[in-house]
Amino acid sequence: MAIVNSILSWIMKKRIHQIEFFIKYPHEVQEEWLLNLVNAARNTEWGKKYDYRSIEKNEDFKERVPIQNYDTLKPYIERMLQGEQNVLWPSEIKWFAKSSGTTSDKSKFIPVSEEALEECHYKGGKDLLCLYCNNRPDTQIFTGKCLVLGGSHQINPLNDETQYGDLSAVLIKNLPIWAEFHRTPDMSIALMENWEEKIEKMARAVMNVNVTNISGVPTWTVILAKRILELTGKDNLLEVWPNLELYFHGAVNFAPYRDQFRKLIPSDNMYYLETYNASEGFFGIQDQDKSEEMLLMLDYGIYYEFLPMEHIGEENPKTLTLSEVELDKNYALIISTNAGLWRYMIGDTIRFTSLNPYRIQITGRTKHFINAFGEELIIDNAESALVVTCRETGAIIKDYTAGPIYFGDRSTGGHEWIIEFEKAPADIQQFRELLDRSLKASNSDYEAKRKGDIALQMPIIHVAAEGTFYNWMKSRGKLGGQHKVPRLSNDRKYLEEILAL
Repeated sequence: MAIVNSILSWIMKKRIHQIEFFIKYPHEVQEEWLLNLVNAARNTEWGKKYDYRSIEKNEDFKERVPIQNYDTLKPYIERMLQGEQNVLWPSEIKWFAKSSGTTSDKSKFIPVSEEALEECHYKGGKDLLCLYCNNRPDTQIFTGKCLVLGGSHQINPLNDETQYGDLSAVLIKNLPIWAEFHRTPDMSIALMENWEEKIEKMARAVMNVNVTNISGVPTWTVILAKRILELTGKDNLLEVWPNLELYFHGAVNFAPYRDQFRKLIPSDNMYYLETYNASEGFFGIQDQDKSEEMLLMLDYGIYYEFLPMEHIGEENPKTLTLSEVELDKNYALIISTNAGLWRYMIGDTIRFTSLNPYRIQITGRTKHFINAFGEELIIDNAESALVVTCRETGAIIKDYTAGPIYFGDRSTGGHEWIIEFEKAPADIQQFRELLDRSLKASNSDYEAKRKGDIALQMPIIHVAAEGTFYNWMKSRGKLGGQHKVPRLSNDRKYLEEILAL
């Protein structure tokens, strides 16, 4: 296995030169990809509708094609689910990634073309290994297996030749043989639909395997890890897997989970690598050790546009190209992809931390915020404040959500939090005061609304019993896979559901 490890590490490093090329010529690479995408789709129904044949530059593209969301593309996607081809993209589309629907209660079905699989998702998977090997030339990652926490898949009842499932399940189902050899557990367990049964079988299947790296959403990784420790009687995961050296994570902010992972994996040599991938595409990879920013990957068959947050909701808003963005401003991400998503607003917000090369951080969702009183609190503000508060109180948070308290006849508004702790603070009142202070420090609008308790009162915090969020997610049919607890909401729907438990 040592020889295999050396060969694979060498192959991965060869990709570094291509990454360096798009870092050096980012705007040219993006312009070329836009024209490639438009040219490829010129004879599709969509391409004919917007006369893709006559598009010669990005200005033509932006003037011709309106900004889209899932609702506007849904009629086209539903026809594709029925088996129609050459609608949004020219190559045959047999797979759809079923989104957890974090912005609504309904599932979304994102088309996944062969090009998106190979040139985007799998390329991203190879690149994160490439960047890791480049940063750690002494890695032994390929001497063992990667533990992958995937979702589930099922046959689409509308058309026998079309299948859908969580993105992770779609990727696992289509993996090449060489990649399957380095993954655990086997597919019969990895693609199980019953998440509770899957956790149990997965724990028993992998606890005696030489796992060197883990890939999965933090929430469900913690649940699996704790079950493995229960079964083995070990104190931490390094006692189970002494060669464990890397954890790939994404989908949610890792900061609230960092202390939990330090307990599960007590080693300064453990490498945590963040990725930014979604059903719609693979966008970013943390390319520097101990960094909280990700390199924007520019040659994955995706053309990027950026919509300043203040223009969201406007009719025909002006988007920015990569050459026009500025540091430390929040933008809604808009993508055109090699699976037929055109000027598609995916719902995430990002900010640039570097313009040479282009590095980003995810700041939240376009619909996941609290702005009931003009405070414009986004997830990035909330989680930064929670990290500071936990550090000062010694608390460790397992899950949380927050929403507004509306004005009453005799009361001002405010924010209400439900927090499930891994380790509760000794004094919840002190925690509450520190959280309020940290929110003021991270958001000037919140600070202004809190002055004198005129618009916003001190936040209310409910300490949830162990398992509250797990049981709530289970009641909604959203266990496992890509399903995530909604952190902030501008209404009380989630709060009321959880409080009812």
